[in-house]
Amino acid sequence: MRISIIGSGNVATHLAAAFKNAGHRIVQVYSANMQNAALLAYHVGAEAIDDLSHVSPETDIFIISVKDDVIGSIAETLAKHKRLIAHTSGATDLRTLLNFTSKSGVFYPLQTLSKNKEVDFLTVPLCIEGADESITTLLIDLARTVSNNVYRVSSTQRKILHLAAVFACNFPNYLYNIAQQLLAENEMDFEMLRPLILETAQKVQTHLPAEVQTGPAIRNDENTMAAHLQMLDTKPDLKTIYELLSQDIIKNNNTGHGHG
Repeated sequence: MRISIIGSGNVATHLAAAFKNAGHRIVQVYSANMQNAALLAYHVGAEAIDDLSHVSPETDIFIISVKDDVIGSIAETLAKHKRLIAHTSGATDLRTLLNFTSKSGVFYPLQTLSKNKEVDFLTVPLCIEGADESITTLLIDLARTVSNNVYRVSSTQRKILHLAAVFACNFPNYLYNIAQQLLAENEMDFEMLRPLILETAQKVQTHLPAEVQTGPAIRNDENTMAAHLQMLDTKPDLKTIYELLSQDIIKNNNTGHGHG
């Protein structure tokens, strides 16, 4: 297909590369920053533009991969070209596009992506939604050229998925940062925790999280938890986080099931 990428950030960069590698033609890359547009366009053999009035209608689909709050205004500008428009946001409803065009869909990669870190895109779950059956089918077919994990997901489901991803990815990473700071304050290296983090991540590839929960809270080890809380006396925010998480682990263990 002929694809134009609207955006030049992390998701846009990985998607554009995946499409090109799958044999699609990247027509244009748009960014408000011409340098960013030019860099990505160079890597995927496309034309770089920094003005949406220079968008080429010689494309089959516009993929909008920008900050959520500007998706609507960009869709409004692109709608006059009467081409298929899809956004890549986890938290934005399909209706944001439907306000301007019936030729709309969602192409959401459920993965944390960074420009400078390679990802095997074939393993990335792609969550697809279309305004009608023909668009859904077309987007699923397109998705299958770049990923082996393609799911049909409604806007309502995708918002829940995005929320779940924050709990599964963003919050744990923040907790890693807390752990790193605690170690650094006591002249220890984060390197010591990496095998533990990896082992935990590998366990949930084959088990449900509730089945492999470990630690003082699941054992209801009150002495250890009290000692930990005392160590956090000078860090009231961390103390609150520790208490909330520990109490929830205990509660869910006592009811015999997790939140899921």
